[in-house]
Amino acid sequence: MFVDTEPSIVPNHPGQRLSPDSLLKLVQDSERAKLRIYIGAAAGVGKTFQMLEDAHDLKEQGIDVVIGVVETHGRADTIAKLKGLEIIPPKRIEYRGNVYGELDVGAVVTRCPQVVLVDELAHSNLDGVKNPKRYEDILEILEAGISVITAVNIQHIESLNDIVQRSTSVSVRETVPDCFFKRADEIIDVDVSVDTLRTRLRQGKIYSSEKIEQALNNFFRKGNLATLRELALRHVAQYQAAQDHEYREREGIESAVIPEKIMVCMASRGSAKKLLRVGARIAGRLATDDWYAVYVETPNEEPARIDPKAYAALRDNIAFAETLGAQIVKLKGNNVADALLNYARKNVITHVIFGQSARSRLQILLRGSVINRFLSEVRDAAVHVIPVDKNGD
Repeated sequence: MFVDTEPSIVPNHPGQRLSPDSLLKLVQDSERAKLRIYIGAAAGVGKTFQMLEDAHDLKEQGIDVVIGVVETHGRADTIAKLKGLEIIPPKRIEYRGNVYGELDVGAVVTRCPQVVLVDELAHSNLDGVKNPKRYEDILEILEAGISVITAVNIQHIESLNDIVQRSTSVSVRETVPDCFFKRADEIIDVDVSVDTLRTRLRQGKIYSSEKIEQALNNFFRKGNLATLRELALRHVAQYQAAQDHEYREREGIESAVIPEKIMVCMASRGSAKKLLRVGARIAGRLATDDWYAVYVETPNEEPARIDPKAYAALRDNIAFAETLGAQIVKLKGNNVADALLNYARKNVITHVIFGQSARSRLQILLRGSVINRFLSEVRDAAVHVIPVDKNGD
């Protein structure tokens, strides 16, 4: 949020914060509202505390900063940091007989501060709120010209959802689409060691006492935390590399190279979410926005002839791909393999992603395989074959 793209200003270490003076200069110099996102491996690493420190630094420098939403979770040190900061009262929403507080976007926009703190980025709003998700609230606030500082845990990033579930056996339902993070001007990792985090948990600084043992034996196991910590560090490092690359390319500092381009091959039926997440992660590692979700519309799959269930699945795949930042490509052709091969060659695709075929070896021998065609005919692209379950996830 308060960062330029020049390497002289961007922190060299993904967890390093800007000084208060640098923070002030970037806020004052910027015409566009800025977005800073703190990412952590898990609850308790200090994301909210860091946001509040930012608020105090900015206030001391004369910046008009307010709190839109901050979740203290009853932590004494976090509560103490609220002192001296203006808080926008939450919007009260009645839901199933109880009254809850939600971010009041209208009140924030009317108040029109220079900067607002909005915690819990992945939060889903209750029925009765204009936007279903909090990240949509933040986009609305940014559109109004107000800069935002927010925070999220790594497991809520959509493209990492399946990795988190596979590695930790924890299913995360609330996610933030990867395209939201492309709006960020700065992404910073808030990192503490696994042992430090578990110590904080035992001391009651993260959850109430009755939840501590359960957390230590489940989500807060050492292996889980180590995996999540590595994911957070990698994600922020990839963002930093992409920022540096864009700056160098724009300034002509480094010679042009053949761009990396990723193509995810979606069928016009069934879920392709796992393939799309893999595509998003590869694009992130390669620091490229050139990745495409491609499907072939054969004569039997034209709008007037396609099976309604297949069409619904296709629309769902397209919507999901867009949230991850993919460019959607519809090809038309009688032969799926020919259409995909022609597109890959014409657009100099360097990575192709397929789901593992559910057909028998005999069927493949009799009818041929798109994957085998790519392996034999496309020499300059890496072919990735991803195992998927029957639902494609």
